[in-house]
Amino acid sequence: MHTLYTVPPKKMLALNILNILRKYTDRDHRLSQKEIVELLERDYQMVVDRKAVRRNLDNLIDAGYDIEFSFKERRLKNAAATSDSPHSSSNNPAATSRPAQPGDPQPGDPQTETVTTGWYINREFEDSELRLLIDSLLFSHQIPSAQCRQLIDKLKGLSNQYFNARVKHVHSLPEIKSTNRQIFYTIQVLDEAIDRGMQVSFEYGASDTKGQLNPRLDDEGRPRAYRIDPYQLVATNGRYYLICRFDPYDELAYYRVDRILNIELLETPVKPLRELPGLEAGLDLPRHMAEHVYMFSGAAVRTRFRINRSALMHVFDWFGGDVCFENETDKSVEVILRVNEQAMCYWALQFYEHVEVLEPQSLRKSLQEAGCSIVEKYGN
Repeated sequence: MHTLYTVPPKKMLALNILNILRKYTDRDHRLSQKEIVELLERDYQMVVDRKAVRRNLDNLIDAGYDIEFSFKERRLKNAAATSDSPHSSSNNPAATSRPAQPGDPQPGDPQTETVTTGWYINREFEDSELRLLIDSLLFSHQIPSAQCRQLIDKLKGLSNQYFNARVKHVHSLPEIKSTNRQIFYTIQVLDEAIDRGMQVSFEYGASDTKGQLNPRLDDEGRPRAYRIDPYQLVATNGRYYLICRFDPYDELAYYRVDRILNIELLETPVKPLRELPGLEAGLDLPRHMAEHVYMFSGAAVRTRFRINRSALMHVFDWFGGDVCFENETDKSVEVILRVNEQAMCYWALQFYEHVEVLEPQSLRKSLQEAGCSIVEKYGN
C-alpha cells in the first residue's frame, strides 16, 4: 500500500514563504529569491519560479508584514533589461548594497537589470529581548519546571533557528521550582477578583519532605480555608505575592501565589483598601515594597543602622533610594529608613558582618536573642 502525500495548494505559497522568512532569516541572515525557491521545494514540496516568489513577497509587504530586502545590479544574459518590482530603494530604507567595484554593472546600463536580494523579516522582538524574557523565566522560582520549559519554547518560536541554537544549552542552576501546577489559574482568578472587587477563598500550602505542597490543616485536621480580600499582585525576590486582607482582620497580609491551592472566586465584595487603618490615602506601592522587603506583615518602623561603605550596594538593592545618610566616615555611614521590623532583623542577620543596628532597641534585642541562639547551637 502506497502512502499518498498531498502537495500544498498554490494558495499556501505566501504563507509558506512567510514561514521560511520567520524560520531562516533576520538582519544577519538573509535569503535570495533563488534560495527561497529551493527551501520551498525542500521543506514544502512546492515547485515554483522566482517570479511567483517575488509576487508573493510583494503581496506580503503590501499586507503589512515588515519584510526588507536589498537591491543589486546584475548583467543580463540577453540584452533586454527587465524589472518586475513595484518596490524601489527610494521607498525602502533598508535597501543596501556593497560598494561599487571596477567592472561592476552600472545602473542604467542596458546590459544590466536591477534585482532584489537579501530578503529577511523584521521581528517584533529582538533576540536580546527574547533572551531577557527567557532568563526572567529561568530566574523565577514560582513557575513549575515543565510549564517553564513550555513557555520558553513558545518564546523561542518567536525567533529563528539561529537563536534556538544559541539558547538550547541555557538552564537555571540550581533548578529550584514550585510544584504548584495551579499557579496560572490562580493568577487568572486573582486578576478577576481584584478587577471586580470580590473576595476569594483558598487553601495555603506547606511543603513536605518530598517537596510537594499540602494544604495547611486546622485544629480538627481539615484543610484550613482562608477568606481573603485581594488588593494587589506584586513580584519580588523572584516570586509573586498577593497583598490582601485576611478577613476579619484589618491589616495587610501577604501570601505567596505559588503556595495558594484550590482558589475560588466569591460573590462577596472586599472591604475597600482606604478603609483600613493607615491606608486612608491609599497604597504607595513602591514605598510599601521597600518597607516590606521579605513580605512580612506588620507596620514599618523607623530604623537606624551603621553599614560599611563597601556594602552600600546592598542598601540600594533592597531598599531603593528612599533612605537618608548621616555620620559618614571613610569606612562607614549611618542609614535611616522605614522598614518592617521583622524583615530588618532578617536583613541584618544576612549582612551581619557589615551592619550594626542602632535603633529601635526592640530590634537590637531581637538580634541579640538571635545571636545568643546561634552561639548556643554552634558555640562548641
